[in-house]
Amino acid sequence: MIQEFKVAIEQFEGIERQIRVCLPSGYEESHKHYPVLYMHDGQNLFRDEEASYGVSWGLADFLERSRTPLIIVGIDCNHEGFERLNEYAPWENQTVGPELLKFEGVYGGKGKEYVEFLLKTLKPLIDEKYRTKPEETLMAGSSMGGLISTYAACRYPHVFSRVASISSAYWFNQKEIESFIEESDLSALEKFYLDIGADEDSSKVDAKHYIQSSEEVYRVFKEKGIEVRFDIIEDGKHHESAWRARMPEIIQYLMK
Repeated sequence: MIQEFKVAIEQFEGIERQIRVCLPSGYEESHKHYPVLYMHDGQNLFRDEEASYGVSWGLADFLERSRTPLIIVGIDCNHEGFERLNEYAPWENQTVGPELLKFEGVYGGKGKEYVEFLLKTLKPLIDEKYRTKPEETLMAGSSMGGLISTYAACRYPHVFSRVASISSAYWFNQKEIESFIEESDLSALEKFYLDIGADEDSSKVDAKHYIQSSEEVYRVFKEKGIEVRFDIIEDGKHHESAWRARMPEIIQYLMK
């Protein structure tokens, strides 16, 4: 069962954002409380007809089929111009505009405010509205969503303690995210998953760059001594269909 509503984002001058909540099988008939997985690009998670490129992650079907005891909260991205890049990047990037997007300007830098919205507005609302386990809060995202998930894990590891960063666009803020991981106290971070496809070509960044970028982040995480899993997916592409195929195993890993 999917419920939808909009929430105002105080950090972005009160603009409203679509929220999609997928409840686990049997939720209405039980009195159980459930962990919550927060995910970005919410429009792509549940229904093919609503997904940006016609293929969703199929997570509603997965919850129904597997009977996984989990609530999934999807936050739609900002579809205006390049606002998705701006909100999912914690730090500004001076070169991505002219070099990759072919538009002048500085992009990124709103990620801190976006994560503050998740922590201070959305999570309290979800914990009040649904039968959650507030102390069991997970996060996952792909591409730029992987970058912002990694930032959230480092900034608030005591809250977002089990995190998956999938096909991550670390290259957008490469030096900054590596430094942030190095300087963060991650003792409360229970599990961290990251992966990259061997055929990750997003038309602007090639597979080799994606792999090297994630390998560097993995190295920094390993040096912190936390539990981290890093997979390089054979033939893995930068597409929802690829993430749909491996998300069940990722969820299983995070919830073990």
